Amino acid sequence: MKKKYRKLPRNTDYSAYRHPRWWPTWLGISLMWCVSRLPIRVQWWLGKLAGLIAFRLAHSRRHIAEVNIRLCFPELTASQQTALVRNAFIANGIGLLELGIAWFRDPSKLTAITKVHGLEHFERALEQGKGVLLLGAHYSTLDLGGCLATEFIESDVMQRDHNNPLMNAVMTRARERRYGTVLGAKDLRGLFRSLKKNRAVWYATDQDYGRKDIVFAPFFGIPAGTITATSRIAERSGCTVVPFSHFRREDGPGYDIYFHPALENFPSGDDLTDAIRINQTIEQEVRRAPDQYLWMHRRFKTRPDEKDPGFYKHR
Repeated sequence: MKKKYRKLPRNTDYSAYRHPRWWPTWLGISLMWCVSRLPIRVQWWLGKLAGLIAFRLAHSRRHIAEVNIRLCFPELTASQQTALVRNAFIANGIGLLELGIAWFRDPSKLTAITKVHGLEHFERALEQGKGVLLLGAHYSTLDLGGCLATEFIESDVMQRDHNNPLMNAVMTRARERRYGTVLGAKDLRGLFRSLKKNRAVWYATDQDYGRKDIVFAPFFGIPAGTITATSRIAERSGCTVVPFSHFRREDGPGYDIYFHPALENFPSGDDLTDAIRINQTIEQEVRRAPDQYLWMHRRFKTRPDEKDPGFYKHR
């Protein structure tokens, strides 16, 4: 059963978490710290094992991933779809262990095995002087990829706070060491302040946030609720939107970071047109390494018609 925590203001002072109720979380954090000291090949192996265990035991998340991949890759055979689900669990298992590297180690140690592509696109966008919105997505290298990027650029980040306040404190403090500012997911004032200072802000829009302020734009051919906030932010601030992605190499320990040309004529004045462009951009990057995307999220939970049957109901 998922543990519920009373909603508290963000508190990153570790002294607030001395009560025994936090000891299990401290134990998990300590385990993450210990694993983060292992060689990266060993961590990848352990991550693969964790992913395979989750593939066997996390039935609900596996069902969500199966539905998503069946919808998004209808051209694959049933066995190929199952293999992709399995590989997605493996990739996200490795990503879970990579959190320890991002939170507790110096990612600069990995720059030798990290290759950056298209940095000139980011630099050209920053020269416009109105800030850069880094359009990211929920890849399995979510935290580590962002941390590695800060070895090459300066950036702020927007985050959705963790439900567990102690885990959120650890995550926030770790990100504060890597990013200039860690903004809450609803801190639009802070976002605009950063952009006004000609800062870059890491920002992801590829999840289902409900029915408020969305349009339905195709993602892998399926109508997906897509927030219109990206257009509003670009319209109000005049910032440049630069697609940004990061992936783990399949042929051995190493990472690739991609900065793409800024979206031209964005926003267009039409929310649906903008949402389609954003989803197409993210889809193109997901196809680069389909297993390294967070397929365990119910991306198509919100349907165009509220009366439409949901995709994720168990038979």
